[in-house]
Amino acid sequence: MWKVFCHLEEHMKTDNEVHQYECPQCGKSFKQRSTLEVHIRIHTGQRPYTCTQCGKSFRQKGHLQVHMGIHTEERPYTCPQCGKSFNLKLTLQRHMRIHTEVRPYTCPKCGKGFKRKSTLKDHMRIHSEERPYPCLRCEKGFKRKTTLKDHMRIHTGERQ
Repeated sequence: MWKVFCHLEEHMKTDNEVHQYECPQCGKSFKQRSTLEVHIRIHTGQRPYTCTQCGKSFRQKGHLQVHMGIHTEERPYTCPQCGKSFNLKLTLQRHMRIHTEVRPYTCPKCGKGFKRKSTLKDHMRIHSEERPYPCLRCEKGFKRKTTLKDHMRIHTGERQ
């Protein structure tokens, strides 16, 4: 359901239009200038919306609004299976997957299924040479952040 009618009008207006706004940094294109403006913040690092409670900042106002839920005790969404409560319906829906074998995200290379999109994204690195987590001390690269953290213990002397 559209909460604000003007957003529905804007959506309907642009639904059949071509993607006419292009990002000068990466070439990705968008139907709306406002969407491009939010996208550009990925490249600039700009996070104009700041939480007054903890200081964490966000690229989008909606992300700040969702975040604000962690500072309240309100948890209106409760898991019917285990009783755990959540401040967002989406978080409850994601949680519900732990009680089932539903794995909606499938690796196109090997067919392995995942409960979370982010886990699939991490998994996809095993099929590539991508190593997005470099060690700043020896320049060795890692596919997983946790592997980099383990590696750093060599440099700190925690591990031989």
